[in-house]
Amino acid sequence: MVQSPEELQKLGKENVEAALKSFGTLSKSAQAIAVEIADYTKASFEQGTAALEKLLGAKTLEQAIEIQQTYLKTAYEGAVAQATKLGELYTELAKETYKPFEGAFKPFEGSFGKFPQ
Repeated sequence: MVQSPEELQKLGKENVEAALKSFGTLSKSAQAIAVEIADYTKASFEQGTAALEKLLGAKTLEQAIEIQQTYLKTAYEGAVAQATKLGELYTELAKETYKPFEGAFKPFEGSFGKFPQ
């Protein structure tokens, strides 16, 4: 509990610093996520274009089916890998954004149980 104006001022300053650190982390992580999505989108478009070119050059129905199956398998595996990577980036974002505020919640741990790490 705050008992003097100086303690209140210190608490306010600490909260502002924590918020700024958290915002900086959020900004960096959001930029990394945006770059990751843009790279995946570009690679996915290039793979799709290459598959279409191969498909248009297929001589038989069997070749066309094989090209489609290969493309679909590759696209699916890429999408799953990308979703996993983005999930990890979002998890790390949440953890890093929370870190500056850890100290602020320590006094309440006994009241509500232990906060997850």
